[in-house]
Amino acid sequence: MKTFISISTLTITILIIWISSTTLQHSKNLVYDDEQEGLKDQIIIRFSHVVAENTPKGLAAQKFADLVQKKTNGKIKVEVYPNGILYPDGEEIDALIRGDIQMVAPTFTKMTEFVPEWKVLDLPFLFQNDEQVENVFTGSIGKELIEKLDEKHMKGMTFWSNGFKQMSSSKGPLITPADFKGQSFRVMPGEMIEKQFWLLHANPVAQPFNSVYHSLEIQELDGQENTISNIYSKGLYKVQDHLTLSNHGYLGYAVIMNSDFWRTLSASEQKQINSALAETSKWIQQESRNMNDAQLEEIKNSSSIQIHTLTKEQQKLWKDAFTPLYKSVEKEIGAEFLYKIQQASE
Repeated sequence: MKTFISISTLTITILIIWISSTTLQHSKNLVYDDEQEGLKDQIIIRFSHVVAENTPKGLAAQKFADLVQKKTNGKIKVEVYPNGILYPDGEEIDALIRGDIQMVAPTFTKMTEFVPEWKVLDLPFLFQNDEQVENVFTGSIGKELIEKLDEKHMKGMTFWSNGFKQMSSSKGPLITPADFKGQSFRVMPGEMIEKQFWLLHANPVAQPFNSVYHSLEIQELDGQENTISNIYSKGLYKVQDHLTLSNHGYLGYAVIMNSDFWRTLSASEQKQINSALAETSKWIQQESRNMNDAQLEEIKNSSSIQIHTLTKEQQKLWKDAFTPLYKSVEKEIGAEFLYKIQQASE
């Protein structure tokens, strides 16, 4: 009996050794998968934003992700989360500061609570054309504004463009300031934007971007302001009767990273990311113009919305109504800073 047990034990031991040897040899003969190389060392950047993928910011985010993938040979991967699926409008900056995400691109308006000087970018009719916008974004003024974010535990990177804002309403044409009286308008939360509508004797209602269509559809709100690309991508023109091509304000974004995360990157990695951002910024500046122009034609051809264009005389009436805004900003941040912005525009 003991002899039988010993033989069985020996057989099992030999079998285990044979299986282990075969498994080891098999693992050595596995086909090498180069896609797995370095995955354990891959750096992930979670990039959250609240607009659709087919908008200027959505396209820029994906363009940036592709460029980073290419420039770093996959060492750094940018995961883009659009439409507020990760964090809704109003929460993404807090998430960035906490380090829950590494990258955001909020509107100028959202940055004014951190840096008062950013209020100047929300002034109506500050910019006259795209070339002037580019001068400010890429010049010393833009650099100064971006660097001010460093004091708030954020790493300001660059500016991205969307385009000029237009006005829409379901209550009638918006031609003169008097046409706004008594109407309710969706606005981004921000002091300068709200004051703009108060000066027009309208009622500003701060609301997340992804709620705007429903509010207009059920006539909870009368109108809104936005770029053509945002009006088109969210179908806002389908629930509005009048669209005024006012070019009264400019919608752009501050591209920001979590400062602690940025400091963990090597100098070469930072250089690669900056290169991808510079290329993306230049690309989206032109792409946003093309998109707004093309989608305005789509709106004209596919809807019954009435489109109005302000004359120079009508535009002057709007500018006169906004004069108190300029005076308040000049008083708060200083005449010199505002003057430098205006000179850069010119």
